[in-house]
Amino acid sequence: MLIGEVARRSGVSARMLRHYESLGLVRPTGRTGAGYREYSGEDIRRIFHIESLRSLGLSLREVGRALDDPAFTPSELVGDLVRRTRERIAAETELLTRLHRIGAAEPDGWEDVLRTAALLRALRSESAGRRQRAALFSGSPGSPGSPGSPAGGGSAPVEALVEAALNETDPNAAGALRWALAQSGGGGLALLAEGLRSPVAEVRNRAVRAIAEIPGDEATALLRDALADPDTAVRGCAALELGARGADDAVPALVDMVVGGTNDVDAADALSALASRPGTAERIAAGLVDRLARGALGASARRRLTQALADIPGATAARALAELSHDEDRAVALTAAYVLGMRGAR
Repeated sequence: MLIGEVARRSGVSARMLRHYESLGLVRPTGRTGAGYREYSGEDIRRIFHIESLRSLGLSLREVGRALDDPAFTPSELVGDLVRRTRERIAAETELLTRLHRIGAAEPDGWEDVLRTAALLRALRSESAGRRQRAALFSGSPGSPGSPGSPAGGGSAPVEALVEAALNETDPNAAGALRWALAQSGGGGLALLAEGLRSPVAEVRNRAVRAIAEIPGDEATALLRDALADPDTAVRGCAALELGARGADDAVPALVDMVVGGTNDVDAADALSALASRPGTAERIAAGLVDRLARGALGASARRRLTQALADIPGATAARALAELSHDEDRAVALTAAYVLGMRGAR
């Protein structure tokens, strides 16, 4: 069969068949009397084998090795193809996501497209400083450019800011991202709520810290949900912010923080602030006294509870301090007695 007929039947152009011949992939078995290439049935089968292997993503060099090398192991090559295909899919998915985000920013012209693309690229930079600057510029549309920052300021899509905030490990860049999200007006709360459902505690912690900087009832509701988180850091962050917002359902978590010694000073301050609200002081005092009544607390935990009771007004707290003034631990007893004396002097 001559080259033109092979090209028609195989779908491989005559030019490509000549290229295969030049690489030694397939050589016509014979020649006609006029010197034209003549392909045998075996040659044509090899052409189809070449095309099949190329369809799997093999280079022509790999195709030649697969067909001619006796030591060739298909499983190894297939495994490599799987890895390369996954990398290509990941790259294409990232590109698609970036395009969606640029589209969501509703650019008015190519300058807006380029500015948004630069911000998205900067948010994924290996430089923490560049990521921080990108977040600051994203939260400040119209700001003047600076070295290493996208010129002219801009606004990154909120989805990109949330993704960056949930994955950021640098504290300065993380703070800038949380600030930028707060400037977005709470548009990222739904995505941050997904972050609260992550199986990774650190991601949930980043989510709750970002939510804590966003005002409003929707953010407060998400913080209340976080009080049930199994991770103490996540619960603690939510409880402190809820306390600052005047939500007394954070009281049990704040008491736990005092007992456990995790940010206990901040927790005691939050309890003191909540105790100034009408009807809340007795509830807080009851929670602290209940932990004392359970027993089996070490002297350090009793000292922390005593210090927390010191700033809680009302009869319940006063009675508990009177009992603690006789505690077996001298530091606990002295602290309780001192607080009672100060209360009496008022």
